[in-house]
Amino acid sequence: MHNIELEKLKYMKVENGEITSVEIVPAGIPKNDYGIPMQPLPEYCCVCITLTPSKESNIKVEIWLPTENWNGNFLGTGNGGSAGAIDSSSLARGIRRGYASANTDMGTAPDPDEFIGKPERWIDFGYRSTHLMTVVAKKVIEVFYGIVPKYSYFMGGSTGGQQGLMEAQRYPDDYDGILAIAPAHNRTHLHIAFVWNWLALTQNQESMIDEQTANVVTERLLESYGKLGGRIPGDKFFTQPDRITVDTNIFEGLLNDEQIKALKKVYEGPINPVTGERIFAPLIVPGSENCSLGLASQSEKEIFAKGFFYLFRWVLGLDFDFTAFDFDKHIELINEKLAPILNANNPDLQTFKETGGKMLMIHGMADPIIPYTDSMQYYEHVIEHQQGIKNTQSFFKYYIVPGYAHVFGGPGIQDIGLGLRATPKDREHDALVALAAWVEEGIVPDRLLPVAFKDHALENGVLLDEYEYERPVYPYPEIAVYQSGDPNNPENYTRKKHIVNIQKPVGKYLA
Repeated sequence: MHNIELEKLKYMKVENGEITSVEIVPAGIPKNDYGIPMQPLPEYCCVCITLTPSKESNIKVEIWLPTENWNGNFLGTGNGGSAGAIDSSSLARGIRRGYASANTDMGTAPDPDEFIGKPERWIDFGYRSTHLMTVVAKKVIEVFYGIVPKYSYFMGGSTGGQQGLMEAQRYPDDYDGILAIAPAHNRTHLHIAFVWNWLALTQNQESMIDEQTANVVTERLLESYGKLGGRIPGDKFFTQPDRITVDTNIFEGLLNDEQIKALKKVYEGPINPVTGERIFAPLIVPGSENCSLGLASQSEKEIFAKGFFYLFRWVLGLDFDFTAFDFDKHIELINEKLAPILNANNPDLQTFKETGGKMLMIHGMADPIIPYTDSMQYYEHVIEHQQGIKNTQSFFKYYIVPGYAHVFGGPGIQDIGLGLRATPKDREHDALVALAAWVEEGIVPDRLLPVAFKDHALENGVLLDEYEYERPVYPYPEIAVYQSGDPNNPENYTRKKHIVNIQKPVGKYLA
């Protein structure tokens, strides 16, 4: 099957790169990055490519092409963290939906610490790898199927969300639709917040917080601020956590003095000690403390520093002592070197809009590693640039989701469209379906219905496609407000404008 196409691919010329392998992968159950059993995948052709746009570059790309039942479209997918490997789970989600799909390791293999003093590789990670992946994938699709994709979409969360926003800002012709979940777009300032929390939580053995203690912290917050934070009786999460200003005195008798002191710094968020200016929003959103990548992870001194400070080692060196990090001088140096390359903060999306591009941005209110208040601030900047919410929502809609943690999972809602569910759903339950309907049919997305899986177990959604409940969300600045009756019935909510209370950072490279 497809012998002629395979031969064409093997001899296809790639600008500044080469095809390293082409193979047909038989249908079957795939391996995945989450240790969760998955539904079988259809047969597909796997094309592996290495791109070298500079002498320093080493960008890996994989393109998966369904051999049957291709839907005629292309799906670029994002990565996570520092990348460094192909995200096969994202590719699997794409071809399960019928898309020819692509992913890149963003050029960071085998270790992002090898980027020290190599600015060309910083560019690869910042934006070049995603764009070149897109360009070469479309060419491979044309060779394999004999036609170009009718529509092109991008879907990614965290670093993948940054990739999506960067595409809209720098390469507005690449995609017709972009789905960005929990984007790490304000990259340098986000990582400064990582250092801030790490210093507060790891200053001594007594200040660290383990998983059990993180649970205690979240439970006390839910008890103390339930009404203010919009907690619905029975829920283990807030619906309006940005209304809460945490008084750490509520932890007296539950935590030791060093832990309370650390939490006071965490909830304050990073401040420039010289100017007094806010550098970034508080990283931990009230109610997210015990979620994955929350307080316990940020208290793991060596592991967290290794996994989250790589950007700064590119500039400050491999052996830099982060206990000596200067939140004034080092910030200026880092922003000068990295912000123009890594930060996807440009609110000017006019060209993307004029090309007909559509974008959905989604962020969980229980995300402990990238606060939704930061993506909210970016959206506000876009509204200002577009001179109003109506002009913005004509092509770009933003949803904030209560109880949703980082990209998937959380104490409430667990999935809204990154594709964890066994089968694609309708446009209310699946954000990619909603995006495609907007792009292809002009059906404007309004209410979405993200779900919590049965027994709150991800495998029940991925393998069995069973869910416990669903909750409505509306495009920002509106939120769903519970009225009465069963809180798990979406019809028992009304929509209301959300009055935002966020601490806005100031300074260069934020927009």
